[in-house]
Amino acid sequence: MSGRSLRVALCFPGQGSQSAGMAAGLDATDAGSRLLAAARAAGADLDPAFAGDEERLRATEVAQPALVFTELALAAALPPGLEVVAFAGHSVGELSALGASGALDPEQALRLAVERGRLMAGMREGTMAAVLGLEADVVARLCAEMEGTVVVANLNAPGQVVVSGAAAAVDALSTRAREAGARRVLPLKVSGAFHSPLMVEAAAEFAQLLATVEMRVPSAPVVANVDALPVTDPVRLREGLGRQMVSPVRWSESVLRMAEMGAQALVEVGPGSVLTGLARRIAPATPALSVDSLEAAASLEERLRAVADG
Repeated sequence: MSGRSLRVALCFPGQGSQSAGMAAGLDATDAGSRLLAAARAAGADLDPAFAGDEERLRATEVAQPALVFTELALAAALPPGLEVVAFAGHSVGELSALGASGALDPEQALRLAVERGRLMAGMREGTMAAVLGLEADVVARLCAEMEGTVVVANLNAPGQVVVSGAAAAVDALSTRAREAGARRVLPLKVSGAFHSPLMVEAAAEFAQLLATVEMRVPSAPVVANVDALPVTDPVRLREGLGRQMVSPVRWSESVLRMAEMGAQALVEVGPGSVLTGLARRIAPATPALSVDSLEAAASLEERLRAVADG
């Protein structure tokens, strides 16, 4: 990168950021072509990622590989001179982070996303809800007071927490959260109780699959969802990914960690700008940019230079 450069952290969004047509044109790139072949060989349906079918794309078994395909194809199109100090991904986005960092072959990361999506889609019990306006410790305390399984699933940003668990327990928690002062409680359109103990069966099967996969040292640390710590050891990367389905996504802590690691800008690679918006709330002093198309990838160097030059 000519002129002043910025050290960046690459961040990859998770389920909920997908949109029909988000991968349009990516199959024409070398990386996209290879990834698409891997997806088809694994039996994944990526058609909604290339055309307008929001309903089909909403299904967990479709959304997860479609997101990882899109994110890894975009990551391959980023300027080669970026100084990347960290990678991180929100939930299934962690597979994209591992693929982009070299800890996994991109095609292997996509195949794992196919299996992860299928396993999680098969766990039909439970639901999730977003609690807005209460801090995480308050929500965790309320969860502990409920009968039945309900836990904090995503710590997305200050005052934005997602809970997950049995439907009755989530409903009761939603009522209690409103009574405790939550600004809003929003039920999420998901197929199950992700990042909760109700995913234990799927997590066990996924961990068995991970044991057969080669994991390498990444080009820069991957900040893991399960503990928001930077990881380069392949054994720890595999272990954290295996626990992720039943553990909360510590995204707010992860963003702060990447800033502590020297990231001068956070770059969201994938559809939409959910993580960019969260980053601006979590670490407002650290610029956040999004790359959701080949055009945005091509202009990233120029945009980072403009940020660096103030």
